[in-house]
Amino acid sequence: MKKSLVILSCLFVFSAFAQDKKVYQLFDKNGKKTTYAKLLKATLNTQVLLFGEYHNNSIVHWLQLELTKDVAEKKPVVLGAEMLEADNQKQLDAYLKGEINQKQLDSTARLWPNYKTDYKPLVDFAKDNNITFIATNIPRRYASMVSKKGFEALETLTDEEKSWIAPQPIPYDANLPGYVEMMKMMGEHTSPNMPKAQASKDATMGYFIYKNLKDNSVFIHYNGTYHSDNFEGISWYLLQQNPDLKIITIATVEQKDLSKLEKEYYNKADFILVIDEDATKTY
Repeated sequence: MKKSLVILSCLFVFSAFAQDKKVYQLFDKNGKKTTYAKLLKATLNTQVLLFGEYHNNSIVHWLQLELTKDVAEKKPVVLGAEMLEADNQKQLDAYLKGEINQKQLDSTARLWPNYKTDYKPLVDFAKDNNITFIATNIPRRYASMVSKKGFEALETLTDEEKSWIAPQPIPYDANLPGYVEMMKMMGEHTSPNMPKAQASKDATMGYFIYKNLKDNSVFIHYNGTYHSDNFEGISWYLLQQNPDLKIITIATVEQKDLSKLEKEYYNKADFILVIDEDATKTY
């Protein structure tokens, strides 16, 4: 009888273990499994966290909010996002102060289609806790100008319009691997202004992050993972302003197998967030 109970107990434990499905796994840059606790500790000891995301991934948006809450419990934070453009800062501030409601923000700011599901929880957390939230990205119409005519197009803007962009001239290194890869992906007939448009976004986000750093706080920034992958993009521009700045990066990838990191993703970031490829998408 006792032997049968032991066998049944073992079968129950095995069955429970087999059904324990994970939706994400963290790895360090060397491909070694790591933990959320280590990510939190590293974030608390840095000045800037660049949280690279897949825009439509529900798991990454959930983890962004959870990490933000946990950091904010222990240390002052400033938040910022690629998904909000610098010329909408006044509208964002008015919402955070309770001067306008969500409907008014919808009608006066250029919000992404998935704002309500994916970014509103972060903005509302800032609102509820009196946390500064920075609209860091270049207005898209100016990035479009750069993609067509290069950085020179920005010289035609007014002083007010230029205040929504990184100071000019914008430093640019066409040989950075990320920009080189972009040219390859776009094909041989792609204009060399395409990576310049990307750089105008990276530079502007880096500028507004650095401009809004506060002593003894962490700036948590949410951006497409390609804007900070391989320690380039926003990171590169931040380090142009201060080579000693402490930055932690997270890159997001999707895999079928969460047990090990695929080698192509090694050194993509300080932490690589691997999400099950079947995870729910928000659009």
